[in-house]
Amino acid sequence: MNATNYLDTIEKAEQVLTETVATLFYFSTTSCAVGEAFEPKVRKLLSEKFPKINFYNIDINLSPTLAAKFSAFVEPTILVFFEGKETIRKSRNIGIYELEEAIKRPYQLIFE
Repeated sequence: MNATNYLDTIEKAEQVLTETVATLFYFSTTSCAVGEAFEPKVRKLLSEKFPKINFYNIDINLSPTLAAKFSAFVEPTILVFFEGKETIRKSRNIGIYELEEAIKRPYQLIFE
């Protein structure tokens, strides 16, 4: 896990949301095999199709106040923000194609 892409405080998360146009928060835990296996797929999707979205990992167990602030109580939970507003929320059984389709329209509206 890249430390620069890891958030552990509400202040850092709020700073990221005010300073970036497009952000994805990936809530999971190290004990969740599904979350661990899905994360590389999400990173690949962003790098290949949505390179202007910044990826941030948040461990629900290590940052419970951050998880509570964003109501991310199941893993994995993906929140996508455009211009500081939560636009997409996906939890638990997430398909990579479903995530791609959800991101496509708002991404195009902002960046194309």
